[in-house]
Amino acid sequence: MDEALRKKYIPMTETTYYTLLAVTTPRHGYAIMQFVGRLTQDRLLLGTGTLYTMVGRLTSDGIIEARQEEGKKAYLLTPMGLELLGEETKRLGQQLSDGLKILSGGAQTVD
Repeated sequence: MDEALRKKYIPMTETTYYTLLAVTTPRHGYAIMQFVGRLTQDRLLLGTGTLYTMVGRLTSDGIIEARQEEGKKAYLLTPMGLELLGEETKRLGQQLSDGLKILSGGAQTVD
C-alpha cells in the first residue's frame, strides 16, 4: 500500500471509518447516511456537506469508487480501501484491548 495514503488515513477520523464500513457494499449517499446513523444509534449523523466532501476525497484517493446503481451514483470500497479499513480496525482493536487491560487493573506498568 502507498505509504502516503497510509499516513493520510491512519489513524482515521470516526466519520471516515464509519463511511468506509458503510460502503463495504454499494450504497448511495443517503443510504450511507442512514446506515451510519443506524449503526451508531444516531450517535454519529453525517450531514450532506461532510459526506460528499469526504466521498470526493476518498474517490480521488482511490479508497472508494463511484458506480451507477439503479440510476443513482453508489460508492463501494476498493481493495486498497478494504486494506486501510482492516488496518484501522486492527489498530482500534489493539487500542481498545490496551484500555480495557489498564482500566480493569490488569497491567499498571509497561515493561
